[in-house]
Amino acid sequence: MIRVLLADDEAMVRAGVRAILGSDEAIEVVAEAADGAEAVDLVHLHRPDVAVLDIRMPKLDGLAAGAEIRRTAPETAVVILTTFSEDAYIARAIGDGASGFLLKSGDPRELIAGLKAVAEGAAYLSPKIAQRVIAELGAGSGGGRMSRAAAAKEQVDVLSPREREVLALVGEGLSNAEIAGRLFLVEGTVKAYVSAVLTRLGVKNRVQAAIVAYEAGLVGG
Repeated sequence: MIRVLLADDEAMVRAGVRAILGSDEAIEVVAEAADGAEAVDLVHLHRPDVAVLDIRMPKLDGLAAGAEIRRTAPETAVVILTTFSEDAYIARAIGDGASGFLLKSGDPRELIAGLKAVAEGAAYLSPKIAQRVIAELGAGSGGGRMSRAAAAKEQVDVLSPREREVLALVGEGLSNAEIAGRLFLVEGTVKAYVSAVLTRLGVKNRVQAAIVAYEAGLVGG
């Protein structure tokens, strides 16, 4: 059972999202919050697997709440669910360690798939958001693009061959279980590899690691 906290200042939106999540027997909404500060408090109280946060909320916005949750309750993954897809929001969410960024305008099945992926240790971006991230990474040419690639390759050079394999599969969006199946390893070993890769790359989460993998040429794009 995936235990979820849902935070949105609009009660009708919360009801709609709760109904969507309730359609899947593997997901349980254990708490709801009407603002970011309450969301942080309820995460500490209920320790959910995933916190689903809107961006624009009173007292503490979803991005600030997500950063605080990642700092004080790192076992809870953060997913941003919003109508706003501005690049600044995406960059801040990823930079603060969010594992997912989804749009309210997306398919309800996408929300369920995203939560399951995040709960299994993968990262998940709405397809529209992923396209924008990849486009931004690939934008431009010359020094800027080349310098990012060179920096990513230097980061990856510190990894062992097996760690680079794991990073490449993280870059493809695979969960720990899927990586274990691909590399014929037990899931606990993959989890240890992923943790080591994040530490050695100096990144906060799998989304950031996937960006490094893309820039370093470990995954196609």
